[in-house]
Amino acid sequence: MLFITGNKNKLKEFQEILGFKIESRDLDIQEMQEVDVLKVSADKAKKAFQILKRPVITEDTGLFFDELNGLPGALIKWFEKRLSYQEICDMIRKDRNATARVCISYYDGNNLEQFTGEVRGQISKTPKGENGFGWASIFIPKGGSKTFAEMNKNEKYSISMRKIALNKFYARFFKKHN
Repeated sequence: MLFITGNKNKLKEFQEILGFKIESRDLDIQEMQEVDVLKVSADKAKKAFQILKRPVITEDTGLFFDELNGLPGALIKWFEKRLSYQEICDMIRKDRNATARVCISYYDGNNLEQFTGEVRGQISKTPKGENGFGWASIFIPKGGSKTFAEMNKNEKYSISMRKIALNKFYARFFKKHN
């Protein structure tokens, strides 16, 4: 089983949360442009399998703003390329509620299995924190006062959407296939 990612931060989080090393490969895949992380992750897994002809794991993460009817979702990476995190924060004027969602997909050429995790929270008024990566500096999990980027890794991993999805993946899938 091979984790397809070019994001070293995702790989590091996967390994730290799982507690063991996982084989990975950066593969240049044309990514579907879609808001839904389940669709994007599934599409990446199927495309990676077609190229490698072996079981693969892919992951996609999105940030869904309530005020924008769920946008940008999985398209957050394009917002990050065009706008500063402050500009993204400034887009939200009234309803700062948001959902951070991740989908991990496994595909073996016949079976697609998906594992999701999500955390409700809010978009901060300004980016805060130096830890983490991506939009971690603008997302405050529900009930908290810190962004993911202000938390140490143990604080973040105890509530992260990636850990929720990885726990499901490990419990329902990894044990029976390895």
